[in-house]
Amino acid sequence: MDQITLLIVDDHPLFRQGVVDTLSLEADMRVIAQSAAGDEALELIRSKKPAVAVLDVNLPGMNGQQITHQVTREKLPTRIILMTGYDDIEQAIHAALAGAYGYCSKDLEPRNLAKIVREVASGKFAFLNNVFTRRELEAWVQDKVEGAFRSYSEPGSPYRPLSERETEVLTCVVRGMSNKEIAVLLNISHQTVKNHVTAILRKFGVEDRTQAVVFALKRGWVTLKDLNIRHQE
Repeated sequence: MDQITLLIVDDHPLFRQGVVDTLSLEADMRVIAQSAAGDEALELIRSKKPAVAVLDVNLPGMNGQQITHQVTREKLPTRIILMTGYDDIEQAIHAALAGAYGYCSKDLEPRNLAKIVREVASGKFAFLNNVFTRRELEAWVQDKVEGAFRSYSEPGSPYRPLSERETEVLTCVVRGMSNKEIAVLLNISHQTVKNHVTAILRKFGVEDRTQAVVFALKRGWVTLKDLNIRHQE
């Protein structure tokens, strides 16, 4: 029987070792590496290519969401499970849009974590005590985003704070394009793209590109048809 190879990443040594010990007891799983930092975690994913990586959302250096986005962008085979100290539906949406296969709270039972790892290794998506196919996950995200949009929507036409060029850049960000790819497509400099992205984040009051996408989704400025939740099989 092939074992599920695992990378465990958390900056709290005691918790990380607990996850390592828990999953190492499973006959069908093998922990091949562990780390406390985001940058090192990404390099381990690139070099060791574990089947599944269990990452804390909050990490020094690159955070879990950023690592997930990069893994998806590079089309690496590792499937990401993000763990958090608290259940947060918006964070879960961020995780899905970044390309994660799983998102769960750190207070779950050890046997449930092993179950989630198996589901993810088999190609399913596990989010907040739900197991989905790709299509079901897309429908779940759509429902959650539309619910948030209904909660925050205002009457009349939606206000768009972005310039025409910033809107073009945002559309490219939604499609998962890098700054370099956006620069080539729009025939502008890499620095100009960075300036536009910075302006978008500032206007939206968010910290990263994934949060900007969710912000725009909530207000109907982009739709899920523009997104590719996870393009790898």
